[in-house]
Amino acid sequence: MSVLTLSAFAVMFFGVMAYWQLYDWLFPDAPYSDKWTAGDFVTLGLILSIGLTTAVLAGWRLAQSVIRPLKSIAKAVRAIAGGDFSARAETIHSPFGEAESLIADFNAMAARLENAEIELRYSNSAIAHELRTPLTILRGRLQGLADGVFTPAPEIYRRLLAHVEDLARIVEDLRVLGLSNAGQLELKLDRVDLAEEVDAVTASVDQDLSGSGIILKRDLGRAITFADRARIRQVLFAVLDNVCRYAPKSTVVIQTRQTRDRVFLRCSDSGPGLPRGSENRAFERFWRAEESRARVSGGSGLGLSVVQAIARAHGGDATVANDNGGTSIEIWLPAAT
Repeated sequence: MSVLTLSAFAVMFFGVMAYWQLYDWLFPDAPYSDKWTAGDFVTLGLILSIGLTTAVLAGWRLAQSVIRPLKSIAKAVRAIAGGDFSARAETIHSPFGEAESLIADFNAMAARLENAEIELRYSNSAIAHELRTPLTILRGRLQGLADGVFTPAPEIYRRLLAHVEDLARIVEDLRVLGLSNAGQLELKLDRVDLAEEVDAVTASVDQDLSGSGIILKRDLGRAITFADRARIRQVLFAVLDNVCRYAPKSTVVIQTRQTRDRVFLRCSDSGPGLPRGSENRAFERFWRAEESRARVSGGSGLGLSVVQAIARAHGGDATVANDNGGTSIEIWLPAAT
């Protein structure tokens, strides 16, 4: 706009100067007068017309450079508002880098919105599927008991209670994930040593690990952090449950370490590992390494999602990788200062 203003001013200034220089040549017989003549007004009008036309054309071009990206974004916004989450703004090259950055940021936002919509639809379907199985079993068993098909026995009631516990665990996992996504997961922070928590949790599930043929090795170093003790134990139970389901009859090594600003908990097994290239999907809700597995043998697919959600709520994170043929899950948290 500064260039446009200076250009218009230059056209008018130099136009007027040129007019006065050529005045004697244009009007050789005209007497000198301080009053403006018709020719003066015509010349001035011509100079103004040229300057204004130049300004209008340049301004129109500049406006189009700004408006075209906005029109592209507006079109995509209307499509998304209509339910088409795959809509994207057309990339338009503009002399203004801000316009291209705006389009790129909008498309990135639209992509995340589309992924969120896909995840929401998938989660709703998966939740219904995960809840349907235990509910169907419970209804069938209870109906059979009511009709006298099954003889009441402690073993039947224990099985029914197991299905109720599965339902309660799924609901609790979904609650944790929902609170985490909303940034409302409450934590009761206390000074915690991960090594001590690993000792306590592994001692309580030692029989379950032995029953799955798992050989457990501990390599525990001091790892002090401020964390919610109950949530940390929830993380440990989820990790060990994942090992029991997916890596039975393997050797599991649990390590805890502390650096200057972080504490680590690493659980590595010698099981079959994850399919190649699927490491990034391990923390997705309801994802299983083998889609053909039933809920009973493969879990609900929420365990590692909850692990990552709790780690991030503490200001840390969780990662998973294939390690020498097995799976290695690593959780890091900020170290206590």
